[in-house]
Amino acid sequence: MQFESFATFNIAIVVLAIGRWLNRKVGFLRDFNIPEPVTSGLLVCLLLALIHAINGTEIGFNLQTRDFLLLYFFAAIGLNADIKTLLAGGWPLLILVATTVGYMILQNLTGIGMAALLGLNPLVGLLGGSVSLLGGHGTAIAWAPRFAESHGISNALEIGIACATFGLVLASLMGGPIARILIRRHRLTTPQAAASASASSAEEGAAPDGAMEPVTYFSLLGTLFWLNVSLGLGELLHEALRAAGSNLPLFVCCLFAAIFLTNTVPRLLPIRCLAAPRSLAIVSDIALGIFLTMSLMSLQLWTIASLAGPILAILAAQFVVSFLFALFVVFKVMGRDYEAAVICAGFGGISLGATPTAMANMSAVAQKYGAAHRAFIIVPLVSGFFVDISNAVVIQRFLNWFG
Repeated sequence: MQFESFATFNIAIVVLAIGRWLNRKVGFLRDFNIPEPVTSGLLVCLLLALIHAINGTEIGFNLQTRDFLLLYFFAAIGLNADIKTLLAGGWPLLILVATTVGYMILQNLTGIGMAALLGLNPLVGLLGGSVSLLGGHGTAIAWAPRFAESHGISNALEIGIACATFGLVLASLMGGPIARILIRRHRLTTPQAAASASASSAEEGAAPDGAMEPVTYFSLLGTLFWLNVSLGLGELLHEALRAAGSNLPLFVCCLFAAIFLTNTVPRLLPIRCLAAPRSLAIVSDIALGIFLTMSLMSLQLWTIASLAGPILAILAAQFVVSFLFALFVVFKVMGRDYEAAVICAGFGGISLGATPTAMANMSAVAQKYGAAHRAFIIVPLVSGFFVDISNAVVIQRFLNWFG
């Protein structure tokens, strides 16, 4: 059974609403900042796996709309990024890049070590490392033929997809708890707490000017217009880079295009800002929520059941290493403040999942404790741009050593 794009979109709306209801009713989900799409998306995913186990029925979804929503989300981040915020995040960006590269090497060593303990080819551990976890499904699919043809791992594609899939689930569950532990253990001052102490300072620090303006018909239309312009400019940039031999993801191109527009157009035209903050926040939340809901509810767990044993052992070790690395390394180097805690939540998504998972983790934390503007710029730039480049170099090095 296959649901087409229109039906998939509407089903995702219902599933997301169920997730919101469950998070309000279940204290554990609320206290640990589990994203609403994760709550209900995983529930649907498990239900579909149960149906398949009972009568063999495979239920699939057309995900064409999902990829478009991802572009909207990152364009919205770019439209909310003024040059002052970017410059303020300069050093933290470089620090997080260096820290992530160091973790990339640690992740591969962990995977290879676990594979050796299980009596497997060390390259199976590499597939359960940065190839599929930091790299995600796209990197796993891209590198699998190399592992199969040059290194004799015939089921490299299945292993890579399995690790990326399970990693996505684990990444969705770890970000909120990491932030909660850090905020409580270090008694961090959050924007919500600052608002209780001083309403005026909170209003200044937690939201851009105009954030309290009402959402109107024309504010929403204007926001959609500039988002579409960002997507068009991002597509042109993507095609130009592809012609030059670059493989920069399209969503990163849209992010850069939106940053360029929001920092140039208001200086050239009599426009205070391109998108009303509240309208932009609504579109951004919708895009991310539906994207992640579609991604999780469409996982076909039965396709990786036969590989579950060794994969789960490797991923259990990877989960522990990632969790501890975020708590004791990332938080320290990123400044030991609230922004650092939100970045750690996002790092949980980067380390085992994908950029959208990282953003969903941070969004869940920000909705509860308050805004973290710098974190929402730094994390997607690291995971969407620098990780892809450095990961390719690291993977090749490990192949040379262990291949």
